[in-house]
Amino acid sequence: MLTMKVFTYLRFLPVQLLVGLLFCTWIPYLLFDWNYPYSAMTRETTFSMLVSGALTVSTVFTLHFIRQFPGINSSSYILPVFIFWFAVIAIIAGITYLPFSIFYYLLSSVCLLSFLFIINIIKRRNITQTFAYIPVGRAIDMPEQVPEATWVKLETTYLDQEVNGIVTDLHSYELTDEWEEFIANKTLQGVPVYHHRNIRESLTGRVKINHLYENELGSLLPSANYMMVKYCLDMLIIVLLLPATLIICLLTAIAIKREDGGKIFYVQPRVGHRGKIIKVYKFRSMREQAKEVLTVDNDARITKVGKFIRKTRVDELPQFLNVIKGELSLIGPRAEFVDFAVKLEEQVPFFNYRHIVKPGISGWAQVNQGYATGPEETQLKIEYDFYYIKHISFTLDLIIFFRTIHTTLTGFGSR
Repeated sequence: MLTMKVFTYLRFLPVQLLVGLLFCTWIPYLLFDWNYPYSAMTRETTFSMLVSGALTVSTVFTLHFIRQFPGINSSSYILPVFIFWFAVIAIIAGITYLPFSIFYYLLSSVCLLSFLFIINIIKRRNITQTFAYIPVGRAIDMPEQVPEATWVKLETTYLDQEVNGIVTDLHSYELTDEWEEFIANKTLQGVPVYHHRNIRESLTGRVKINHLYENELGSLLPSANYMMVKYCLDMLIIVLLLPATLIICLLTAIAIKREDGGKIFYVQPRVGHRGKIIKVYKFRSMREQAKEVLTVDNDARITKVGKFIRKTRVDELPQFLNVIKGELSLIGPRAEFVDFAVKLEEQVPFFNYRHIVKPGISGWAQVNQGYATGPEETQLKIEYDFYYIKHISFTLDLIIFFRTIHTTLTGFGSR
């Protein structure tokens, strides 16, 4: 009961920020200055507290922002978000010559990580998403369709427990007047009611292609204004990463050349924005004479250097040139092989519609699933792609950005 009450307050952003600042700046100060409260605060300590406070505010606020997206497991974002802001704030403090203590900053960082994981543990132990569902129409098998939540089947209009919402097929003819009255009453009581498709999409992060109709395609059209903002953000990130990128690319090129003396780069024709064929640049990770077929686990065509650069996604770095040329985005659906795309056009309804946005180096499908090989994995990948197109926004791109950092660190989904 105590931890539940604690989380009740900690879930609010102002409370998280206040507790986080006290925990991550004041405790290090007490450990840093053994003479407190008898000594005056030095200039170095003051700036150290400001730098550590900036790290705490940026990290807590970003994680809170990410958690607003439905179906997000925030634990996988803690480390990537922390590493990003730790590096950014340390660089800014360094180039501006702020007189802060590295020891203090590291001590505060340890406190911050502990604080973030404690909040996450309390949340996971005490908050579970439980939905009641009315078994009519396409909502009849919700537990099988969406195992990510706990489900309570409603046989009658009596509900005696707290739930996060009620789910049903609002378009079903089986929804009787009695059920409609029940839904209306629950809505008035403040219990949210969801159409089965919306809750399925938000919890799984996928859009079912076989449930997509022609008249829904208009709602999938992304905002032209955001597409322009997205391109500007791509350019800004590439410029900021350019010094580190050039060093990594140089070392990678030397390693590839030393291993077998072959070509450093590999050019592949792919299907780009609006179906246009583009040439995508990559570091060569396979033997030069390898056949162009889909990659499988433990593929014998992959070289030793190739195995490492594919796992860390370093082989994708030359695609920054495609981004600069306006052919790719940093984030978007993966650009498909031309022959593979032609086959999918024949097999998957509305497959061509995924080309309405620029393909990306990383994307929603890549960070959730990794590389797809067989028909079932490809179907899931396309469902992830359509979800991204339908919900494309700065929030979703931010989530993918931090998940990409996590993917790079762990090598998730590489083949």
